Amino acid sequence: MTGRIRRVAIWTGGLALLAAALIDTGAVLARNFATSIHGSIELIQLAVLIAGAIALAVAVASHTYAQVHLVTDRLSESGKRWLDRVAAVAVALFFLCLLAGSAWIASDLWGGHELSEVMGVPWRWMRLFAILCFAVAIAILLHQIWKPRR
Repeated sequence: MTGRIRRVAIWTGGLALLAAALIDTGAVLARNFATSIHGSIELIQLAVLIAGAIALAVAVASHTYAQVHLVTDRLSESGKRWLDRVAAVAVALFFLCLLAGSAWIASDLWGGHELSEVMGVPWRWMRLFAILCFAVAIAILLHQIWKPRR
């Protein structure tokens, strides 16, 4: 992921998280004043989906996801590179399963024009966004498999 794309992705995800926090803060304050913000949960779900899906791709691209080095620290450099590739294949397969399941659900529900109950958020576009982020993460992992970091 190039520097500019990475910065835009981080800012977009960060702003989505900030929006979720502000919406939730507003909803809590509203409840304390005996009122409510209708649809706040749906908007928070939307913001968390955006932030989480972007964070997934950024973490994969920058190798900043959680890793356990109990075994890899005892290997040679070539062994570490080989195990990095094996891990990337396993994670890519996992994301491929998530992508396939998400695509299956999206295709089944696409014609239903599914909307959230209160705010009318079109879930099909959010599913499509998640599928796109899974595809980006898989592409990054495949690149890492064939062009491992040094």
